Amino acid sequence: MKNFKQYVEGNLEKSLKDCTKEEVYLALLQFTKEKSAALPQNNGKKKVYYISAEFLIGKLLSNNLINLGLYDEVKEVLSEAGHSLAEIEEIELEPSLGNGGLGRLAACFLDSIATLGLTGDGVGLNYHYGLFEQKFKDNQQDAVPNVWLTPESWLVPTETSYKVPFADFTLTSKMFDIDVLGYEQSTKNKLHLFDVDSIDESLVTSDSIEFDKTQIAKNLTLFLYPDDSDEAGHLLRIYQQYFMVSNGAQLLIDEALAKGSNLHDLAEYATVQINDTHPSMVIPELIRLLGERGIEFDEAVEIVSAMTAYTNHTILSEALEKWPLAYLEKVVPHLVPIIKELDARVKAKYEDPSVAIIDEQDRVHMAHMDIHYGYSVNGVAALHTDILKESELKNFYEIYPEKFNNKTNGITFRRWLMHANPELAKLLDETIGTEWRKDASKLEALKAFRHDAIVREKLDKIKRDNKKRLSVYLQEKQGITVNENSIFDIQIKRMHEYKRQQMNALYVIHKYLDIKSGNIPARPITIIFGGKAAPAYVIAQDVIHLILSLSELIANDPEVSPHLQVVMVENYNVTAATHLIPACNIS
Repeated sequence: MKNFKQYVEGNLEKSLKDCTKEEVYLALLQFTKEKSAALPQNNGKKKVYYISAEFLIGKLLSNNLINLGLYDEVKEVLSEAGHSLAEIEEIELEPSLGNGGLGRLAACFLDSIATLGLTGDGVGLNYHYGLFEQKFKDNQQDAVPNVWLTPESWLVPTETSYKVPFADFTLTSKMFDIDVLGYEQSTKNKLHLFDVDSIDESLVTSDSIEFDKTQIAKNLTLFLYPDDSDEAGHLLRIYQQYFMVSNGAQLLIDEALAKGSNLHDLAEYATVQINDTHPSMVIPELIRLLGERGIEFDEAVEIVSAMTAYTNHTILSEALEKWPLAYLEKVVPHLVPIIKELDARVKAKYEDPSVAIIDEQDRVHMAHMDIHYGYSVNGVAALHTDILKESELKNFYEIYPEKFNNKTNGITFRRWLMHANPELAKLLDETIGTEWRKDASKLEALKAFRHDAIVREKLDKIKRDNKKRLSVYLQEKQGITVNENSIFDIQIKRMHEYKRQQMNALYVIHKYLDIKSGNIPARPITIIFGGKAAPAYVIAQDVIHLILSLSELIANDPEVSPHLQVVMVENYNVTAATHLIPACNIS
């Protein structure tokens, strides 16, 4: 294929230097999509289907250019023509398909699977407005639709569609794909996102995320995590989850059959990673689909148990979904007999009521189903997994010690170093070589330079430069001026009581009062928060209100403001994180 300069000038019939930023962006998007489309799909016998309600993939242009080995070349060509790649990247809208660590983990795993050349695709939903776009108004969070889907995006429509049955109606899905590229790989994987043609964006106004939650055919894929403060919201979440897993299960079976599976050997062709409890209904759905194809119940259970694995993300019981059986009856009555039978088998084997799938209040514990009828249960940090085994899921660990294992959350260096922190990436290359880009253990070699004054001086300069870059970003995005010479103390993640942003806010109050009493810190401190509060999560929204009010109070206090500043980053996402993380002094 032609290089980028030839591609633009051939397609647009004018020189690159005469193109507007928008023209350059659209040409670069198409150029990159064509490059990735030309790569063959990883196609081993066995495929991982990573099913997740969230994929927080971030902007893809630079990430894909890096993985294709074209980033430096394109950056240079643009520079020669008077364009800045950083400015072109600003035009790209960030896909609004995730919110927090669960979605970022999914994105990192997809990147890693592709980089390792493994056969593995993501399966999720194509949310039209994502979670929401966060705006601050009167020191409070205001939520409006996050419009990110445009005719020119990374989404590629496919011919794949399935019928998904619900209690009173059936929906027909449509599958969209996003190519997932590995670093320096000549093959790729896919992120499959399912949608419905009947979606009606007019249910939502431009200044609110309120909509009629009962019109499922029109609202199913409008939002990630719709407000579930009422029964309609709970039911909509069940509709979403079943739509996601039914499509994934049908796709999995079709692909296995195409490769030569007879379905009795399905576990040799597919494995399903259940990312948190949202996709748990894939277990009874796979059993149902195998039964429809003539496989006896006992064998179907055996097959599914050998091909599903569960990632637990938190020890909080509130995050381990427990759906009332009555709700499942309203949405997916055809799954209820299967779930009841799975529960009966557990109860016949174990007297302990705490390991039942259906409890005495007729609530279905999705995590319990995942643990009993899967082959693997993993936590996402060593300490987290130990807590699962020793306390939170101890009763399950005693039954299935062989199932429990740990997979520590990792990062993709391509995004979080090479793209977000290019100066540091260059120093690492010069200091310890380039193998760290694929092998995290190679970073250990940096320890040998901890007393090297020249390396330390370079690291200090990189941090100063990144703090300047963040300062410019905050000024441009929110009109906020920060002291680049202050300590940047940063806490960025979804707003939640157990994340303890309120503890950090109490520290701010303590520091404020300390400075008022005359205890001036040796260096000024800038405390930066970022994160969204779920629409129905009143306390989390109250914490945002507290932080924004503290920010205003301190900014207007001439005794304190030279020494302490509080900033709340609006609409925190992956793009904001790529500016915040490299600039951080205290995390």
